[in-house]
Amino acid sequence: MFKKVLKFIGLFVIMVTIMLSYSENLAEADMRLTEGKIINVGVLLYRFDDDYISFVRQSLEKIQKENEGKVQFTFFDGKNQQSIQNKTLDVLLEKNNMDLLLVNLVDTNSTRDVINKIKEKNIPGILFNREPVSIEAIKSYNKSYYIGTEVAEAGVLQGKVITNAWNSNEPPIDKNNDGILQYIMLMGESDNLEAVTRTKYSILSINNSGIKTQELALKVCNWNKDEAKSATKALLSQLGNKVEAIIANNDSMAIGAIEALQEYGYNKGDKTQTITVVGVDAIPEAQKLIKEGIMAGSVLQDPDALAKALYKVGTNLVYNRNSLYDTEYKFDETGVSIRLPYKKYMPQ
Repeated sequence: MFKKVLKFIGLFVIMVTIMLSYSENLAEADMRLTEGKIINVGVLLYRFDDDYISFVRQSLEKIQKENEGKVQFTFFDGKNQQSIQNKTLDVLLEKNNMDLLLVNLVDTNSTRDVINKIKEKNIPGILFNREPVSIEAIKSYNKSYYIGTEVAEAGVLQGKVITNAWNSNEPPIDKNNDGILQYIMLMGESDNLEAVTRTKYSILSINNSGIKTQELALKVCNWNKDEAKSATKALLSQLGNKVEAIIANNDSMAIGAIEALQEYGYNKGDKTQTITVVGVDAIPEAQKLIKEGIMAGSVLQDPDALAKALYKVGTNLVYNRNSLYDTEYKFDETGVSIRLPYKKYMPQ
């Protein structure tokens, strides 16, 4: 009886070994197949007409050109409506012709729904740029990650740009000499985590440097230049020369504010008639204005660095490698988020 049991155990071990070996061979064959074909990547952008996002798209297109025959990015416009982005995602998942999905969420509250849909099809997915509300949703699927920035850092660095300008006193920001910075805040979206955090930490950073502040107005301008220009014009007509600084959650709104200021005779090159304006992203148009002394500074969010991270991590996921293989990236404390650094962008 004992010999029969041993014989059965031996046969069972052999069968399991054969099955495991077969599975490994299949996995290796699948991996070789994947490496031998073009990787099809669906890139769902929250809106095409966002300045920073348009530069991320250009950076991905540059990567595709440099890696001809290896990757194909197909871009989809969410038109700033989650319902449109959801429909696009549903169609892509139904066709099942994408090897990887890169999702720049319209509504960050939809994180869990989006991840669950991708998970059902077992397709690798990376959320990026717009901070997801539920990091737990990303943790629930081992083929999903988030790549973005440290949300508070942009606000902190904006505050440092303002502080540097205040302390340099050239020209004086404190035009009424009351020791208080009177400012207008142009906010991206009222319910967006990044907008809320940038708003909070930019002022906290200024206050922590010892500068008192007074908010004259806060306007939600949805990251949009034209909305910011219209809002700023209305505020200037109300507030007159009380405004000493304009802090915008992104460069598009900062540029809109500058266009409004210029219609009122400010920020045209005369330092005595300049109101301090700061943004985030350091897009080329903002860099030019900063070099000309028309804009005080910005916070660089490098679109090339983001595109490179999306490509490298995404490729690893498609090839069934460790997500950080052959990269210098590290996860933050969540274990699923990669944080790319911001940098102050100020006149040289």
